[in-house]
Amino acid sequence: MRWQIPLAATVAVAALSTSTTSAAAADHPGGGACSPDARLLGFSDSLDKTTYDGLPVAGLSALNVTRPGHGVALVDNVGTTPARVFDLEIGAGPKVAVDGVTILRRPDGTPYTGTDFDGEGLVVERGERSILATSEREPSIRRFRLSDGKEVASLPVPSRFQVAPAGQATNNATFESLAVSRDGRSLFAGMEGPLSPDGTDADGRSRNRILKYSGLPGRGYQVAAQYAYKTDPGLSLVELAVAGRDQLVSLERTYVPDVGNTIRVFTVSLRHAADVSARESLVDAPEQVYLDKKLLFDVVDCPPSGAVAKQPQPNPLLDNIEALALGGRLPGGKHQLYLLSDDNAGANQITRFYSFAVDLH
Repeated sequence: MRWQIPLAATVAVAALSTSTTSAAAADHPGGGACSPDARLLGFSDSLDKTTYDGLPVAGLSALNVTRPGHGVALVDNVGTTPARVFDLEIGAGPKVAVDGVTILRRPDGTPYTGTDFDGEGLVVERGERSILATSEREPSIRRFRLSDGKEVASLPVPSRFQVAPAGQATNNATFESLAVSRDGRSLFAGMEGPLSPDGTDADGRSRNRILKYSGLPGRGYQVAAQYAYKTDPGLSLVELAVAGRDQLVSLERTYVPDVGNTIRVFTVSLRHAADVSARESLVDAPEQVYLDKKLLFDVVDCPPSGAVAKQPQPNPLLDNIEALALGGRLPGGKHQLYLLSDDNAGANQITRFYSFAVDLH
C-alpha cells in the first residue's frame, strides 16, 4: 500500500555491507520504553537509498525472519523494475544489510514487474526452499522457488475478495499481510480494508476480514475460515505475525499529509474465534464476533533516540512502517520484534529497520 517466523535471535554479524551506503545512514542502539510491554532496542537507517546488484533497496513492505541473523524482505514494487526479495543479515544493535536478491518470475521465467505484481505479504516456507507472496493487485497468493525465483503454484482466493468489479474488494486495500504458524499448517491473509458490504462503523473503524488457510508447507492450502477484525478509527491493517497457537500480532497504520504516520502494534487472540464465512455483511455482526485485540505499543510513544524524519511526523522515529516480524526469545523471556518501513522509493520517506523487545501475554 503506497502513501505521499519462526525462530531467530539477535546475533552480531561481523561484516555488514551493501553495494552503496547513504552518507546519512546510521545505527542507533539504545532507545527505551514505548509502553509497559514494549521497549525500543534501537533502529538503523543503513538500508536507506542504497542499491544491491544494481537494484534499489526500496519499497520494502514485508519481512520474515528465517533463522538467527537472517531475514528476507519483499519489495512493494513500482514501475518496470523486477519484483524481488532481498536476503538480509541482521545483527544486534540492530545492524542490517542486504546479502542477496531473488527476482520473482512468472512460470515462463520472465520477471514480474510493478505493473503486474504488487508485493505486500510474505511467508518463507519451512526448509527455506520457497516463499509465498501476496500481490494486492488482484489479489493473489503465489508460491515462488527461492532457487530461481520462478512461480510454481498459487493459492485459491474466494471470488468476493477480488477487486471490484470482479469482487467486493477495493483496489489497493486487499492482501497486505500474510503470516504462517510455526508448524506451517496455517496461513493468515489479512485484508487491509473492508469488503464493500462490510464497510466501516460510525467511529471510522474498518470491518476487515482475515482468511485462514489450512494445508502443508510447500504443498496445497485451502481456505478454512474467515475471521472478523476491527481496526482502530481511521487505521488500516497492514501486517500480521503468528505469536502462538492462539495469538497473532497485528500492525495498523495510517498517514495524514503534513501530520505524519500513526503506527500501532497489537496482540490479537484467536481463542474462541468465530468463523464469519457465511456472513454476507459484518454491518450487523455483534462485537463478540470480532477478534479480541490489545494495544502492545504505539510507536509515537517510543523515545525518538536520535531519529531524523524527512517530512512532518509527530515523532521523528516514525515513518511509513509496513513490515513486522517476530524473532526468538530474548534474555528475560521477552520476544524480539522487528519493524521495517517502506520508503516508496521517495525522497521524503526512509527505509528504517527497528528492533524491539516485547512481552506477549
